[in-house]
Amino acid sequence: MEVEGKTTPSRFKRICVFCGSSSGKKATYQEAAVELGQELVERRIDLVYGGGSVGLMGLVSQAVHDGGRHVLGVIPRTLMPIEITGQSVGEVRAVSDMHQRKAEMARQADAFIALPGGYGTLEELLEVITWAQLGIHRKPVSSPLFH
Repeated sequence: MEVEGKTTPSRFKRICVFCGSSSGKKATYQEAAVELGQELVERRIDLVYGGGSVGLMGLVSQAVHDGGRHVLGVIPRTLMPIEITGQSVGEVRAVSDMHQRKAEMARQADAFIALPGGYGTLEELLEVITWAQLGIHRKPVSSPLFH
């Protein structure tokens, strides 16, 4: 929200972003990841994400980190060699499996946003939607898939 040319802080302290470890087939996906990261910074929102330094995950996390916000990546140990290349961004929390990853990401976040990704991104999004439907959480879920 803008007031007199300045963006007001969000009511959310930390948002979980689900997205691909690939950059996708369209440049617009990469642009959207960077823009989302910049928007989170502008609104003073920290990031929870899948922990990878590659693909859309790497772009959104780097944008948030470069903007001075806290970045928490939650990643299964088995995916670390695949999804983290070079220097990791922010805090990385290693977990034992995908179930723990999703639970920890959900526990840490005030809301969820999904960007383009593969089956894993879709599965993460559907799980938090299902949890909302079952009353396990009352956190907002947003994705371009719904617009």
